[in-house]
Amino acid sequence: MDRPTLYNNLVKRLYQRETQDRCCVGFQRAQYVTPDLVSRIGLETELEGHAGCVNCLEWNHNGSILASGSDDCQVILWDPLRHRKLTTIQTRHQGNIFTVKFLPSSNDGTIVTGAADCKIRVHDVASKEITHVFSCHAGRVKRVAVAPNVPFMFWSAAEDGTIMQFDLREPESAYGPSPHNVLINLNAHMGPNAEAKCISINPYRPELLAVGANDPYARLYDRRMLSCKSIRFPNENTPRSPWDRQNLIYTLSSEEEFDMPRKSATYFVGGHLPQKLKDFKKRYRTLASTYVTFGPDGTELLVNLGGEQIYLFDINKPRKPQRLELPFQDLLGSNGVVKEAASCSSSSPATTSTNGYSLNGTTNGVKTNGMSKHIASKPQTGEYKSIRKHKYEGKPLSPSVDLIRQKANIAFEKQEYTEAVRLYNRALIIAPEAAVLYGNRAAAFMKRGWDGDLYAALRDCHTAIHLDTNHLKAHFRLARCLYELTWTKEAFDCLTYFKSRFPDHASSHACEALDRDIKAAIFSKTEEDGASASNKPESSPSRRRRSTDLSELEKYWREEAYDYTQRFCGHCNTTTDIKEANYFGCNGQYIVAGSDDGSFFVWDKITTNMVRVLRGDDSIVNCLQPHPSFCMLATSGIDPVVRLWSPRPEDRGKDDREVVNSEEAASANQRRMNTDPLEVMLMNMGYRITNVLDEEEEGSREGAAVQCRPS
Repeated sequence: MDRPTLYNNLVKRLYQRETQDRCCVGFQRAQYVTPDLVSRIGLETELEGHAGCVNCLEWNHNGSILASGSDDCQVILWDPLRHRKLTTIQTRHQGNIFTVKFLPSSNDGTIVTGAADCKIRVHDVASKEITHVFSCHAGRVKRVAVAPNVPFMFWSAAEDGTIMQFDLREPESAYGPSPHNVLINLNAHMGPNAEAKCISINPYRPELLAVGANDPYARLYDRRMLSCKSIRFPNENTPRSPWDRQNLIYTLSSEEEFDMPRKSATYFVGGHLPQKLKDFKKRYRTLASTYVTFGPDGTELLVNLGGEQIYLFDINKPRKPQRLELPFQDLLGSNGVVKEAASCSSSSPATTSTNGYSLNGTTNGVKTNGMSKHIASKPQTGEYKSIRKHKYEGKPLSPSVDLIRQKANIAFEKQEYTEAVRLYNRALIIAPEAAVLYGNRAAAFMKRGWDGDLYAALRDCHTAIHLDTNHLKAHFRLARCLYELTWTKEAFDCLTYFKSRFPDHASSHACEALDRDIKAAIFSKTEEDGASASNKPESSPSRRRRSTDLSELEKYWREEAYDYTQRFCGHCNTTTDIKEANYFGCNGQYIVAGSDDGSFFVWDKITTNMVRVLRGDDSIVNCLQPHPSFCMLATSGIDPVVRLWSPRPEDRGKDDREVVNSEEAASANQRRMNTDPLEVMLMNMGYRITNVLDEEEEGSREGAAVQCRPS
């Protein structure tokens, strides 16, 4: 938004505030986070008082108090406006505190904490007394969730693989050695190695509960369809070690005893990730959701996926993942050869796919007797020339959009692919129906090659073909993406169709090379499948499911998982499993998240472009919690301090914490996520891994090493 428009909107809202009292709150909410304020955010102060890493932050409902929990087993309540400590609570936890929450019904007088000692404690702030101690979990308690309109209740997620529900109105004896409060047991569906990492309650629909685990799937449960069950421990008289998850007996973890209705859960995952799980395991790389949260209006779910990127899912309008959903699949024979025109007569009813193809009807204004005839026969010279010269079908790009496109193309030619993607993102907000922009952005994604870029390029190719069925490059890039994503059968079908649709390009060097690569991959995969089948032990229908197998319900939920809506890239999340990602602004205009390089990133939610990158910690930024009504951020990480960030004066000088070259920082983070595990381990121990060129370029600069220590 340019300054004149921003100024006019501000004047309009000021007038409404003065003439209509009911607009005062709306004015405050709409103006407390604006592009101008975000561009001026800088470090306001550092709150000192902890003696260890600060692992969790939480604002009270009106932002007058900030709570922080630390490895020192203390919770400190701060006055953020006066930059002073209000009180220190000795929690008596015996392990790192990972989560702290204000109980909604207590007027900020009661807080709940969860820690690595597997215990949950409820504290009275005024008396500093512990009112409840819950020892139900057999794994580290990673997150506690509350609902604003559900008093006296909270929910917990722990590394024993269970989600538990607590009601303070019940006697504490109800949560003894065999508690009857297990709402979800992931072990029953994922196996005994399941770990629950994070949890969130939808603020507008508290019956919806989101859970992140040690896999790439984000789970959305409807609590109305669930009931609490009990879980037992081996010997109630024997003290249990809080670090030994094997003490938990999974006799009640069978699929039958922890059965759930199919419609009680909905899964979300990036469409490329299930296929990539084997590759991640080969590289000793794990995927786990480190944070889940709902959007300001409760219609979106934001997930920070450890080992990958940040994903946003639309829970009201979910989208299915994409591979090759083109109608020509029905026109291909078993050998991949396009069927004859006679097999698809003009008497059959007209069918139009969602991707813009017309099987029997009108395609690009030309009446045909069926698509098989149209694609099997070589187009006329004049028609083919028009296809080859075609760039964008429909309204031409406006001068402003075309200027952005030209700048993006120049960046692409300079191999500045992140800059090209950023510019294409901007252009697509203005011209969302421009097929050429989607096709070009797909090419930039493919060249950049960050995690998830190939699948993002595949989605762009689908959109470009939907908008322009004659987009030759989108067709070819789609085949290339399918091959690179190891969907070889779909890649073969797509390339077969491409050669039939555009026969003059079938003999090109690029097409023939891709054809050889795809056929070699299919042959190799066939050999591997044959070898694995010969080595597979015989199984009887009566064989019981092993503890490591997925349940039938889990398989169903994974197969029906929905795809992401938006993706945010640039940070690195591989070292700690408590890294957050949050909405910033009353309407969630921005996304914020920390990184293993000690920075935190701010993205524009609409364009997904990076807006700011700031140094928030000497090692790792884990927590970012936006103030509920001010343009203020609280951050924490490995350093034993809490940092507050707010807009600096307009005549500010240079901000020493600003990361000027945000694109290079993002690229470095992507390389870091794909670094050899040994190298990452050495970096986490404080060693610097560089090559000779890096040492010559950087000289003897101090403080350049990134020392990441797991919390």
